[in-house]
Amino acid sequence: MREITARHFAERLERGARQARAAGFDGLVIAPGPDLAYFADYLPVTTERITLLVIPADGEPTILVPALERGGAAETRASGAIRLLTWTDGEDEYAPASGLLQPEGRYAISDATWAMHLLGLQQKLPGARFAAISNALPMLRAVKSADEVDRLAAAGAAADATFEDVLRVPFAGRTERQLAADLDRLLREHGHEQVDFTIVASGPNGADPHHEPGERIIAEGDMVVLDFGGLLAGYGSDTTRTVHVGEPTDEEHEVYEVVRQAQQTAFEAVAVGVPCQEIDRAARRVIREAGYGEFFIHRVGHGIGVTTHEPPYLVEGEEQPIEAGMCFSIEPGIYLPGRFGVRIEDIVVAAEDGAHRLNNSSRELHLVG
Repeated sequence: MREITARHFAERLERGARQARAAGFDGLVIAPGPDLAYFADYLPVTTERITLLVIPADGEPTILVPALERGGAAETRASGAIRLLTWTDGEDEYAPASGLLQPEGRYAISDATWAMHLLGLQQKLPGARFAAISNALPMLRAVKSADEVDRLAAAGAAADATFEDVLRVPFAGRTERQLAADLDRLLREHGHEQVDFTIVASGPNGADPHHEPGERIIAEGDMVVLDFGGLLAGYGSDTTRTVHVGEPTDEEHEVYEVVRQAQQTAFEAVAVGVPCQEIDRAARRVIREAGYGEFFIHRVGHGIGVTTHEPPYLVEGEEQPIEAGMCFSIEPGIYLPGRFGVRIEDIVVAAEDGAHRLNNSSRELHLVG
């Protein structure tokens, strides 16, 4: 896995400034959250004390932190490219914060910014205008560098290994919650420092795409949707496989094969320059033509990086062309209310020669006991 160095963070800061300038903004305003980790290699706990990175369209990036947190901010890999300022309890922290911005400026501000901090800045700078980064610059983190793809690939391989291992544990007679605990444990054993979700949706619960694992006992004859992921080396995994306890019915086989074909067709549709919505359309066409169109109830995919869900979104209406280096999920599903559901999900990276999967565990229907 290639190291992310000080140079990479300097390049990210320069690219952020360039994109802000091109979009007509005077800069980026970044609060604690994934954007701060991405640009400044810094992820403090979010509190009522303001921490703010300002990346001006022209000029030197500056981070303002509470004085008691100076040490952590000064020791990051990005510190050489960012000026560090502090403020002390008892001071008006919005005075130095607002001093980093132009009084009549226009800024893209990170989605994770607390309302109290944005309102504090607006009170000091009534003439300034702010827009959410996700709306103003949705592609800011969308194109991944080689070192980022390395980390996403490592996270994907760990998720694949987790799936292979969970196939060996008992399903029947155990609760969804117990299976979810197995997934959590296995993800950590395979290197994840953080587990974000472990969906285990059995039988009729499989028709709920975001089902929370509960006390339902998994039984012979159940389809079971397994959707799990988290962070490894700061980058996300997210994969879904559907298994069956015992022998499936002909209908269950049919539905599974429709979803598998939809996932493959969408994967083959990925190419540089193709609008994101076309990938959704490719999968949806297969499912619709098989007679299950009304039961595919979500977009086909989302971007992934330092967060599990981020642009680009593969959904109808998104005309953003795919670019080499974009990483995203492809996860069609069919959900039959009160009966069962099927979803198959891989993370893929777009390249000049098409798409490459970062999940390579089997997409065949596995039978478990």
